[in-house]
Amino acid sequence: MSEKNIMSYETVALDDAASALVIINQTKLPDEVEFLHLTEQKDIWKAIYLLQVRGAPAIGIAAAFGVYLAAKRIVASDYEAFYEQFKAARDYLDSSRPTAVNLSWALNRMEQVVLANRNQTVPELKELLHKECVAIKEEDVWMCRQIGEYGLSLIKDGCGILTHCNAGQLATSKYGTALAPIHLGRERGMNFKVFTDETRPLLQGARLSAFELFADGVDTTVICDNMASQVMKNGWVQAVFVGCDRVAANGDACNKIGTSGVAILAKYYGIPFYVCGPTSTIDMSIARGEDITIEQRPAEEVTEMWYKKRMAPAGVNVYNPAFDFADHELITGIITEYGIARPPYTESLKEVFRKKQEAQKK
Repeated sequence: MSEKNIMSYETVALDDAASALVIINQTKLPDEVEFLHLTEQKDIWKAIYLLQVRGAPAIGIAAAFGVYLAAKRIVASDYEAFYEQFKAARDYLDSSRPTAVNLSWALNRMEQVVLANRNQTVPELKELLHKECVAIKEEDVWMCRQIGEYGLSLIKDGCGILTHCNAGQLATSKYGTALAPIHLGRERGMNFKVFTDETRPLLQGARLSAFELFADGVDTTVICDNMASQVMKNGWVQAVFVGCDRVAANGDACNKIGTSGVAILAKYYGIPFYVCGPTSTIDMSIARGEDITIEQRPAEEVTEMWYKKRMAPAGVNVYNPAFDFADHELITGIITEYGIARPPYTESLKEVFRKKQEAQKK
């Protein structure tokens, strides 16, 4: 393990002096670590849509930085003119992806700063927005560490862990959510054996989770998505940790397509299945998983991406949902920065938010 590897870089950063959002282009990983310096709103929108920046928390941070950069450019002498242009930029970025609630959560939070400070001058509004977007990133680092601490309390040194998609440092500011217990454990000298589903069709497990875990010195094995059952049957998995893009009020957890199948297998084999996500990903306005809008991705991701030649007949129908959801009955616990929620989630998630409110009052 070299001193300088993917774990040493910031996934999402703000270069305020250059008025640029700086991201690792995750579509180039693991072959090339390319940094994109984005100054135009259309390029920030495209980066989110094309998954150059991805992972619910990282998307939220990128959007917060992006709308701040849009605000910096606004030329307006009064509040109403400023807010009109700010709202247009906010709505534009919000249209980039529909499922990950952190996108709209971060943009709404930035908008609330503007709405709550109508009496401030335009320069003062811009400075307040700068402070807020920086705070969103700093809170994300704290949040990931807290999730890591709670998750680490559920496993022991030497455990076998299976994960799906990438909910690691590459999806957040630091540590990640589902991979936070593993990275935090490594800092303390613990060793785990991790199985990463490749996660078709975009291969976030094979390209990203395996990349950062391997860089962190974790015993990592990539498996095809349809091998999870055999690995569990072999007795090699003691826990499953996955991230989430939106959690409904009843505990149904929306995550990368394939998560539902992993949850069903874990239930069958008696393996605890944990969903890791910040409270910003829990959407109490959504009653159940069926009410979550599922993003449909282009057919080419299935038929052409990663192949030198097209691998399916031209013109054939392709169904390519980006997400599915694990039914709450399959989830052992939902790990947040304010504790672990357990069934019944309609009650325990409310308790998590109660703890959050109490903490914010202090």
